[in-house]
Amino acid sequence: MGAEARRLAWLNEADGRIGSTLDLQRTAQELADFTVPSLADGAAVDLLESVLRGGGNDRPGPRVPKTRAMAVAVIDELRHLEPDPVGELSTLGEPAAPGQGSALQAAPKLAYQCLLTGRPILVQRITPEQFRNIAPTPHSAQLMRRAGVHSYMVVPLISRGLLIGAADFVRSGDRPPFGPADLALACELASKAAVLVDNARLYGREREVVVTLQRTLLPRAAPPTPGLEVESSYRPAADPSSVGGDWFDIVPLPGGRTALVVGDVMGHGLEAAATMGRLRSVARTLLSFDFSPERVLARLDLAARDLEEDQVATCLCVLYDPVGQTYRLASAGHLPPLLIDAAGKAEFVDVPAGAPLGAGVIPYDPVTVRAPEDSRILMCTDGLIKDRAGDVETWLERLRLAATGPRPAMPGSCDVIWERAAVDAGPRTDDAIILIAAPRKLDGRVMCEWPLPADGTAARVARRLVRGQLDHWELSDPTEVTELVVSELVGNAIRYGGGPGRLRLLRHERLCVEVSDTGPDLPQIQHALLSAEGGRGLQLINTLCRRWGSCRTPTGKVVWAEQDLAAATAEP
Repeated sequence: MGAEARRLAWLNEADGRIGSTLDLQRTAQELADFTVPSLADGAAVDLLESVLRGGGNDRPGPRVPKTRAMAVAVIDELRHLEPDPVGELSTLGEPAAPGQGSALQAAPKLAYQCLLTGRPILVQRITPEQFRNIAPTPHSAQLMRRAGVHSYMVVPLISRGLLIGAADFVRSGDRPPFGPADLALACELASKAAVLVDNARLYGREREVVVTLQRTLLPRAAPPTPGLEVESSYRPAADPSSVGGDWFDIVPLPGGRTALVVGDVMGHGLEAAATMGRLRSVARTLLSFDFSPERVLARLDLAARDLEEDQVATCLCVLYDPVGQTYRLASAGHLPPLLIDAAGKAEFVDVPAGAPLGAGVIPYDPVTVRAPEDSRILMCTDGLIKDRAGDVETWLERLRLAATGPRPAMPGSCDVIWERAAVDAGPRTDDAIILIAAPRKLDGRVMCEWPLPADGTAARVARRLVRGQLDHWELSDPTEVTELVVSELVGNAIRYGGGPGRLRLLRHERLCVEVSDTGPDLPQIQHALLSAEGGRGLQLINTLCRRWGSCRTPTGKVVWAEQDLAAATAEP
């Protein structure tokens, strides 16, 4: 085989050896490994820091550009050398100012000259003075000289007209020095490899953008929930094309209730992440109006159908009521949740699956289940247990087994599920979310509830109960406002709701007052005439409280109002 045939065969072999994955560091390492020892005794790949951070074609200016060592490969005889550590910034050296230092100090590194000009440099025979312009440090220059390194070349890595870095090579011992043919071969390899390295860089940057967007659209921390302890965890997929569609939310509601939402957009990438953000915003808004889970899903289905991307999503919505210790659930084609008892036994909750959001098949059938003593509920997306080979039944059984077993403490419970699922499912091919919630019993230190008389004494009784309970809780500051608020709520219940039912006082991050009645109409703030004697109660509540609202119940409605509490007086 002639020299030209060997050269072509070597370059063809590079196509199968370099770029086997879209991992940037691995691709750079494959480039270095491929050239040792077939072309050189040592090789290093450095990429411009500005390019790694997403910059454009930043040609080096008067100052030495920052580069990062991405890969190193050497023969055994050169393992004692001291190249720049992989992953760390490279040392190209800062040229001294004119008239300062020696001529050797004023000479920039050869790699810097290559980056500055975009042209390869060949040093067939390294002179003693040139080692300092090749090695990163004076000590490593001495090591190279003692190891018999005698020839050097550096070639630029240019992809699609963008300078992304450089690759340098050395030879040592009895091996002949590099020649023009070796330099031409290295340049041809670098032009092919640079595209593969740049592809991996762009792919990694796309993944970083999608993951950053995904995390920005998800809750950063679980909000305070008086009746529920919640742990959540999100992990993106390794493949950038598989990231972007999963979301969850934790929404505190009046009366100590908490809404939990987990969803998965059927798609990946930036479009799926954007759709996820829209659906999460709509769901959170609907839940803030105290819609039931099945009504939330019905409205989300309408919202999904209005999206231009024509994407569909699965969703599971759970509403926990700490007073009745019940979950009200509705599902839009999502994985069913698991109830885990105190012994660690996990069983699926039988929830009608429903159609995915955007499919236009409604209504969604709700289910109400009681939360067993010391139990937990687990919600997740299918990326946790899905693989390319199994079916849905296999995935569900894998999820049940991962949730079954000795229960860890709530902090860190998601990590245990990740570990158990990874053992059975292997590497994940999709992003995934885990949400685990454990009910907490609300005692007299947090919540009190009383029945109210249905006559004109109700307001006086309500004020007395509120004042006594706030004194018991040693909360004197909000007493006057709370008495006024409860008087207005009870008055509205008497006038428009057929009489008050029950009064509830909840102390957590805020102080919440609730009054229930049997009336069907939800109250609204209206403008009162200057001559009118009434009609200003809700305006007072809106001014004095942080927020207020109302929601329908099976027997009527509940009207509530919340005030802020100082940190020292919040839930004990």
